[in-house]
Amino acid sequence: MKDIWIVGAAALTGLLAIGIRLILSAMDRDSGEKGSSGCSQADAAAAQTIGNKEIQSDRVEFMRTVAGTMAVLADGIGNRNTGKLCAQLTVDTILDSYEPYHVLHNPEYFFKTAFNEANSRIKKTIGDRRGGASTGVVFLDRTFLHYALAGDIRIAILRHGELIPLSRGQTMDVLAAEAWREGKIARQEALWSMEEKRIWNYVGMDGFHELEICEQPVRLKDGDTVLMASRGIFEEVPWGELEDVLMSDAPLQEVAERVVHAAERKPSQEKDNGSVVLIRARVETI
Repeated sequence: MKDIWIVGAAALTGLLAIGIRLILSAMDRDSGEKGSSGCSQADAAAAQTIGNKEIQSDRVEFMRTVAGTMAVLADGIGNRNTGKLCAQLTVDTILDSYEPYHVLHNPEYFFKTAFNEANSRIKKTIGDRRGGASTGVVFLDRTFLHYALAGDIRIAILRHGELIPLSRGQTMDVLAAEAWREGKIARQEALWSMEEKRIWNYVGMDGFHELEICEQPVRLKDGDTVLMASRGIFEEVPWGELEDVLMSDAPLQEVAERVVHAAERKPSQEKDNGSVVLIRARVETI
């Protein structure tokens, strides 16, 4: 495997967790592929915190069809309700595009098409306002995990007690590191940029760039837990602590809520909206 470095309550206390029990839609149908090795089902859960913000601009939704399970996390960007609107437009566009599929033969092509459609919809809807959504999508078919992102969403997989990062994120520090490795900038220029976490690509921006897409799909193993998180989670909860929480045998929804509680306990005064998505693969050989 190549490079597997792998709303609204007002804030009485400034922090409020919103546990969401997201039911995988009534679109579940028998795939008819008996006798094959496959991901027969995937448990999914999500939880959110508003952080210290006034508006929850994150949107999370799941959909499961015979093609597999898809989860979308969009972290809205923009003033007041603009970010919230952009996030919802993004989620709706991607899942509307996915719904008709019985088999998704080319996830990479799907990701590029759906993200570009979401980008166009946002620009047409908000006009001259600045807005968009940092967006991550994970897709689990009967054998593999595929992902794509635009912006700064963390995607990882917990396997055998180890949380392995998959995504790098589209932030200035990552861009600078890649440019240095390719010989496009000097080492000192790269070092100057290493603390710059500003995102350089997101759905809805002018000059929308290429997505980050997994270079090679990840073959799933039974019990793998896929994690997707926005800034209000991964900026607050250290990687090691996150790994410890995820290793719990508690129901998946409870684990998601524990992740949110861990973020809320941190003393930071600038907590962003945070969302965590967990999907546990069930791979069976019949």
